[in-house]
Amino acid sequence: MTEEKNNIKQIIAALPENTGVYQYIDSTGTIIYVGKAKNLKKRVSSYFTKSHDSAKLRILVRKIVDIKHIVVDTEQDALLLENNLIKKYQPRYNALLKDDKSYPWVCIKSEPFARVFSTRQFIRDGSTYFGPYTSGSTLKVVLDFIREIYPLRNCTLNLHPSQIAKAKYKVCLEYHIGNCLGPCIGEQSEDSYQQSIHDIKNILKGNIGKVISLLKSQMQELSKAYKFEDAQKLKEKLGHLENYQSKSTVVNPSIHNVDVFSYVEDENSAFVNFLKVVNGAIIQVHTVEIKKRIEEEKESLLLTTITEIRQRLMSTAKEIIVPFQLDFSIENVKFLVPQIGDKKKLLDWSMRNAFYFKREKLKQQMNKSPQKRVDRIMETMKTDLRLKKQPVHIEGFDNSNIQGSHPVASCVVFKNGKPNKREYRHYNIKTVVGADDFASMEEIILRRYRRLLDEGASLPQLIVIDGGKGQLSAALNSLNKLGLVGTIAIIGIAKRLEEIYFPGDSVPIYLDKNSESLKIIQHIRNESHRFGVTFHRTKRSKDFIKSELNEIPGIGDKTAQELLSTFKSVYSIKKTALPELEKAIGKAKGNIVFKYFNKNSIL
Repeated sequence: MTEEKNNIKQIIAALPENTGVYQYIDSTGTIIYVGKAKNLKKRVSSYFTKSHDSAKLRILVRKIVDIKHIVVDTEQDALLLENNLIKKYQPRYNALLKDDKSYPWVCIKSEPFARVFSTRQFIRDGSTYFGPYTSGSTLKVVLDFIREIYPLRNCTLNLHPSQIAKAKYKVCLEYHIGNCLGPCIGEQSEDSYQQSIHDIKNILKGNIGKVISLLKSQMQELSKAYKFEDAQKLKEKLGHLENYQSKSTVVNPSIHNVDVFSYVEDENSAFVNFLKVVNGAIIQVHTVEIKKRIEEEKESLLLTTITEIRQRLMSTAKEIIVPFQLDFSIENVKFLVPQIGDKKKLLDWSMRNAFYFKREKLKQQMNKSPQKRVDRIMETMKTDLRLKKQPVHIEGFDNSNIQGSHPVASCVVFKNGKPNKREYRHYNIKTVVGADDFASMEEIILRRYRRLLDEGASLPQLIVIDGGKGQLSAALNSLNKLGLVGTIAIIGIAKRLEEIYFPGDSVPIYLDKNSESLKIIQHIRNESHRFGVTFHRTKRSKDFIKSELNEIPGIGDKTAQELLSTFKSVYSIKKTALPELEKAIGKAKGNIVFKYFNKNSIL
């Protein structure tokens, strides 16, 4: 091992301070990592002189027994060479771009009366290609749109003028249904057909404005020549083109040829969205996922992805909009990090696309394996709340009373981060007189867990108290009496600033407002409050009804229930006429109730 370390030191000492690409090789002679650097010596030595937080990166460094390097002239050459070597050797520790499929193109064939069609084969035969398109459905929409306004042939006949002159062809069904104007029998001139091809090329380039201007001038000329039917056909084409342009243009049309790249990431993956903008119209949208193998800088991952996407999609844009500064250059290309204006709007739009793509990927993973999602959330809560175990079983408590009257408490139960309503419990406070929330909390915690212990039932891993330090201390007193301190974790959450309090710690913690841990704790707190308040209202209402009817001499509980069952409320009973009361509970009792409410009515 010492010999290998000395060998690495000698290699690093001999490295030039030039731009280039380096390759790390393990004991089997396999290339395990490829990287690029503006300064090879400085970059490579950083792997061996710095301490790394990432375990994967430490393992990579330990496996390196040899280093090869290639010096190049420019940073762009380094980017391209790194990209090609990664694709060739697929090193174990390089980020994996999960996007290896081929993409379709629009081909305008180099032939008389050129065909326009989609293909995945790029053949250098003089034909013109547009794309590639990262979405097959988008390509279909574009081709359908073109065919809707420009009748084109789709046959494979040899339409050289000499062949047409022989009159050897017959028109097909496409001619009869209006999708083709019959160039095979000489009914459409090559000049007319070529004008359509010229327009189509401009549309595919994003130069829709030029086509619209040309069609408008042609339409005016036809109108002046009283060729109104032909002018109407051009007007219909114009309507389609203007509608297509209005849907495509999302920014200032003066933004001619720009690539936009955005970047979002999580622990295991990065997501890069690409927009191709021509004349203010977004003509390509694509998002890729990059699987991280080791902890790589986001700048490096974004640069690698930019190089790969521009190569694959054959982009020649001279301006690239990015979300942060990149310390690397591409020849004749300017990187821009916009702060305001239309270009900033483009970057924001791209960032939203990348974020939505990331969210959809996460949803797909959750749908495939719901348990993995539960395990991840439970592990996150364990880390955020400094727990010894995952809080698979959580119970939340809250008190409810109005000026000390009808004091009650609620207990809600969550399993795997979700409410288990069958296990919710209500409690009437028995030993506390008046509005004493601390004493009420102490009583209810003691009753709840004494019963669970007596029954041998499973205990929760976490208790959530709705309240601050006072309620938390009261609950802790009960756990101490039962010998459960240290067995069950307990926290309090205060409403005002969502502070999380821990036993024995006077300073609360504040979880990120978007964290899943805080959202689950808030859900528990809100559920315990809702459940408690609902019970309190029901109890208060029943007690009010009971006292109101029981004050009537000669009316017992059974009669009161009959009255409520028939008339639904005390208010309705008060307003009911004597004959109806007598019909419901008899002549004598009906007369008693009627006289009572008509003498003592407070309404």
